Amino acid sequence: MIAVNVLAVRYLANASPALCRQLGAPEGYPSLAMLTTDSDDPTYIALDEATKAADVQVIYGRSFYAGAGSASTPNAGEVIGILAAQTPGAVRSGMEAALAELQRVGFEETHKVPYLAHTVSSVGTFLAKEAGVPVGSALAYLIAPPLEGMYAMDAAMKAADVKLCKLYAPPSETNFGGGLLRGTQSACDAACGAFAAAVAEAAERPVE
Repeated sequence: MIAVNVLAVRYLANASPALCRQLGAPEGYPSLAMLTTDSDDPTYIALDEATKAADVQVIYGRSFYAGAGSASTPNAGEVIGILAAQTPGAVRSGMEAALAELQRVGFEETHKVPYLAHTVSSVGTFLAKEAGVPVGSALAYLIAPPLEGMYAMDAAMKAADVKLCKLYAPPSETNFGGGLLRGTQSACDAACGAFAAAVAEAAERPVE
């Protein structure tokens, strides 16, 4: 697994009301936690994990253009995520859950091509909204470089009884592509396996 590097973490116990409103925080959620890392998709999975561990909401999550290799400053990385909660303790608990999840999830690499094929067995509020599915659904989170990603998405959808909920058509901000597939946990696992195998095949023989 390619480790995710956490670059910066900061907490605001009682953020400015105007800032909270502009960021989309619900009324009564003044406590914020912010982080940047060098890998966006694992970070989105980790932010979703935070919503299952504490009474927090993901109010902001954006990838930066071109990716971590083109970061504007040393601590900018590839993505920023912001959690909001009613209390400082809750937002800190949520962030701690996100940081712990980042130790468990990340990209793999095959033939020098990175990819993410990860089953989220029970999504929280963040990924549920992103995929348009109920909280608690299982999702296959699939990402790879543009051609490999689209080629492998086809393989994943043919390999199992899954539904395409979200297509990340290339190029994304970080020049990757993929999508979110919904199914049973076993179906999502099968889709992830097929995706990984198709990425490896395309990476090994890029021109047929």
